[in-house]
Amino acid sequence: MWPFICQFIEKLFRETIEPAVRGANNHLSTFSFTKIDIGHQPLRINGVKVYTENVDKRQIILDLQISFVGNCEIDLEIKRYFCRAGVKSIQIHGTMRVILEPLIGDMPLIGALSLFFLRKPLLEINWTGLTNLLDVPGLNGLSDTIILDIISNYLVLPNRITVPLVSEVQIAQLRFPIPKGVLRIHFIEAQDLEGKDTYLKGIVKGKSDPYGIIRVGNQIFQSKVIKENLNPKWNEVYEALVYEHPGQELEIELFDEDPDKDDFLGSLMIDLIEVEKERLLDEWFTLDEVSKGKLHLKLEWLTLMPTADNLDKVLTSIRADKDQANDGLSSALLILYLDSARNLPNNPLEFNPDGLKKAAVQKALKSGKKINSNPNPLVLLSVGHKAQESKIRYKTNEPVWEENFTFFVHNPKRQDLEVEVRDEQHQCSLGNFKLPLSQLLESEDLTMHQRFHLSNSGPNSTINMKIALRVLSLEKQARSPDHQHSAQVKRPSVSKDARKSSFKPQVPVSPTSDPNKPAPASPVTDSDKKTDTADKSQPPNASPQWPTDLSRSSSSLHASNFSCSPSHLSVKEPTPSIASDISLPIATQELRQRLRQLENGTTLGQSPLGQIQLTIRHSSQRNKLIVVVHSCRNLIAFSEEGSDPYVRMYLLPDKRRSGRRKTHVSKKTLNPVFDQMFDFSVSLPEVQRRTLDVAVKNSGGFLSKDKGLLGKLLIPLASEELAKGWTQWYDLTEDGTRPQGAS
Repeated sequence: MWPFICQFIEKLFRETIEPAVRGANNHLSTFSFTKIDIGHQPLRINGVKVYTENVDKRQIILDLQISFVGNCEIDLEIKRYFCRAGVKSIQIHGTMRVILEPLIGDMPLIGALSLFFLRKPLLEINWTGLTNLLDVPGLNGLSDTIILDIISNYLVLPNRITVPLVSEVQIAQLRFPIPKGVLRIHFIEAQDLEGKDTYLKGIVKGKSDPYGIIRVGNQIFQSKVIKENLNPKWNEVYEALVYEHPGQELEIELFDEDPDKDDFLGSLMIDLIEVEKERLLDEWFTLDEVSKGKLHLKLEWLTLMPTADNLDKVLTSIRADKDQANDGLSSALLILYLDSARNLPNNPLEFNPDGLKKAAVQKALKSGKKINSNPNPLVLLSVGHKAQESKIRYKTNEPVWEENFTFFVHNPKRQDLEVEVRDEQHQCSLGNFKLPLSQLLESEDLTMHQRFHLSNSGPNSTINMKIALRVLSLEKQARSPDHQHSAQVKRPSVSKDARKSSFKPQVPVSPTSDPNKPAPASPVTDSDKKTDTADKSQPPNASPQWPTDLSRSSSSLHASNFSCSPSHLSVKEPTPSIASDISLPIATQELRQRLRQLENGTTLGQSPLGQIQLTIRHSSQRNKLIVVVHSCRNLIAFSEEGSDPYVRMYLLPDKRRSGRRKTHVSKKTLNPVFDQMFDFSVSLPEVQRRTLDVAVKNSGGFLSKDKGLLGKLLIPLASEELAKGWTQWYDLTEDGTRPQGAS
């Protein structure tokens, strides 16, 4: 299929993207693609997960682990500025959700398919001439990071690509997705955080200035900063839409604000299926990836009700019945599908002479031309002080948008939806109308689907929209008095190496004027940071079991989520581990001396130090290198009683204590069995530049002379088979070089 996919992409670039770029800015009117070659390297699907629970009977949900490393060549130029730029390679890694719905009784059995990413994929673009491009007037405010964010956000929920496969399918219905629910997050307080600020060149430990980043999909919130406090109290509330579950999680990271780069204070990931089951959770959660710290959250799962029966009760609960404020907690969700407009005026002066900017009027009069060209229409939608804007449609008075919008509504009895169609080219209004949301409360299923007549526009100018209101209701679960629950917390699967060390997120803090009415912060695009790529959609196993058939264990790795030691790759560089044998070449010398003593005139076998069996695999879904230490055989005896072996690992060049992984100690044996799994948070492109350092060591007591090296192994990970994984016996040597696979 790849050559035909490439044809489709080239057509998309030339027929859709190129005209859109030309119309977006006067400086880009001479923009064109001179070459589009997507390359011969096809997109890979490294794994597929099919959901069998919590799904509708008329749909199939698939999660595809996508990996594309393309040797493409895309060249563009802007003739007006003699500017040339291009792209010579693209990488995309992430988990794409594919929904096949509705299932029908005739061929092709599937009515349509929808494609989207649950969260931003890892996107890397190798530009050529980007500096020249960003020098063009009107573009000099952009940056590489912002461009990547703009591109990747087009692929992430709530944006989706919907492809109808049969003509009878109501595509508008598929493009009007009702969220599964709303997650209300009470971000309350933390305890016993790490003190990251230091004084007197690090001698004196101070406190931290903690704040939180809260994510649900591409909705991102940032809390206020609490200065110099290891037990901060935020008491803030956020509201986030949940479109897809299973598959979406609540992700929280705490940071210590610093002038240069912010230090990491811990993370947390909670499966939203658990929150939906419980409806209400109020718990202290232990932070991952750090040595200490707890976070207090209260989570409410709000269902979307198509009736206004309990609206008064909801308004009372959020105190929206006594004032007309446009902020505070939400009582309802407004969902809007902007379809199209008809008969928009070609001459905006004729219908709205006051709405045209003076500069445009003067320019039109000076040139002696009438403003009579087709407009570039866009739509401004607002509820209270919250406003959203549609995409621009170029050179048409019959625009088709087919876009979705959602608004959190504080009090639908007192608020209005305001809609204005504007001409981006002449900076003037093409018409408007106002809809009191109280009209929706009186409609069947709180829904309206019709053409609305535009005021201050042409006599037949209309806009076609579907609008629905859903009341947010907290339905508490009936529980027995002895019921106890603790939400399943997922292990972190995002490498902090992937976090930009210069990360200072520019996210507006939510203003909370009254502590009794905390205002939910608006979700914003995280444009200063490359976020995680892997979809952690696997439900965590409460008590993971390693497969007993170890010969097939590598193929089972992707199906299990192990409760294993978390990664501790911190942003700052701590001192290397004192216990690292890398810093003690004397250990290697002692091992060689021991080998000579063991040989004692005899010829040692092919593996004089014995062997170790490992399973090595990279999980693109969890964005981790997974290493399973199975067992060792024929180790050398360190003393008369044998050896007390354990295995220590580093992912070079990281030699820090926090990057070390260790098995348990197996007492008095030369053939220990460990069967322990470890992971390192690292992306696939990055891990293929790394080396796994494995050492089998003898554990003596504290300050014991019996401590020492039993054998080493260095495994370069630049293998194309890493995504599939392998299980293999390796020979141990004195210094880890020349490792030979035994089987």
